[in-house]
Amino acid sequence: MRKGTAAYKRATLAMLAVGLAIFMTLYSTQALLPSFVSDLGITPTEAAWTVSATTGALAICVVPASILSERFGRGRVLIISALLATAIGLLLPFAQDATQLILLRALQGVMVSGTPAVAMAWLSEEIDSEDLPGAMGLYIAGTTVGGLFGRFIPAGLLEFTNWRGALAGTAVIAFIFAIVMALLLPKQKNFTPKSISPKTELYAMAGHLKNPRLVSLFLIAFFAMGTFVSMYNFLGFRLIDDFGLAPALVGFVFIMYLSGTWSSAQAGNMIKHFGRGRVVLVGAVLMFVGLLLCAAGNIWITMLGLLIFTASFFAIHSTASGWVGQIATKNRAEASSLYTFCYYLGSSAIGGSTGWIFERLPWGGFVATLSGILAIVLVIATALALSERRDQKSVHHSL
Repeated sequence: MRKGTAAYKRATLAMLAVGLAIFMTLYSTQALLPSFVSDLGITPTEAAWTVSATTGALAICVVPASILSERFGRGRVLIISALLATAIGLLLPFAQDATQLILLRALQGVMVSGTPAVAMAWLSEEIDSEDLPGAMGLYIAGTTVGGLFGRFIPAGLLEFTNWRGALAGTAVIAFIFAIVMALLLPKQKNFTPKSISPKTELYAMAGHLKNPRLVSLFLIAFFAMGTFVSMYNFLGFRLIDDFGLAPALVGFVFIMYLSGTWSSAQAGNMIKHFGRGRVVLVGAVLMFVGLLLCAAGNIWITMLGLLIFTASFFAIHSTASGWVGQIATKNRAEASSLYTFCYYLGSSAIGGSTGWIFERLPWGGFVATLSGILAIVLVIATALALSERRDQKSVHHSL
């Protein structure tokens, strides 16, 4: 599909809708963590598991879901995944305690798993390579707006209802977006079903793990996403306890996601001018700077840091996810699923475990811990940028 055609418009709108639906679903509890602590009598770390259980289940199931898409088609898996995941969201308000809520969120993660990696594979197969960065950027933009809505809407609803009503309102909107996606998504024309066998799939994934650039991108996804989710999981407690903001007002902080919407949509243009490696490296540097600013005792400096931190993260993610599809010319679904596996494993493992640090260290110590994790991303991004530059010089000399 080429940009400007009716099919391209339908495809990008469908991907925008599924990004909204799934990421509203995925992070619908994050803005409500302080409410869970006060209403359910649990700790901040336990409350954070309403997010980590979903992303962890997604990480575990994303590879099997991707394998199923090789046999039954990306579009079918996308539609079933989005509709079932958002439908389960309608049950969340009826959870009687934290355990039931976490288990339902884990089940949502299982159903959500069919969307992220398959969506990227669908785009890589159906969109012309010249227009792919823009289409991928629009999909990532949809995920950022979905992430914003998934936090902003329930937080706003807290002004009028409790956490149950907030989750109910969010779930209804996400379900509507899933239906829109199912109606708009064009049928695939470049998909060829293949027989499924554990041996061939493991061989395909093992082949990707032998590629240093792919492994580097997988590691960046793990550590960058883990740092990002950790900050957003626990910043709300900082804003309430240290800066005295009301819980409903804290939800407005998630409007920072709009900076990610802008940066992910712009990533395609930046790649054309500077190359993928340089975009990832500059994004990592700026993300690190933003993180350090979040340690400030001044709320306005903290917000500036969060703005830079968020925009930089989504520029990295948009670039890295599209880069995976370009490097993996074969078995793209497996490559995308491995990237997504690492991405959400980082969200669950790091995003959940850093709660232990948050409860035991002052805010400065918590930020210092995240800085150490993000330093790993900086090192890997530097190596990738240098590798890409060497390849460009090699091509130039050969010409």
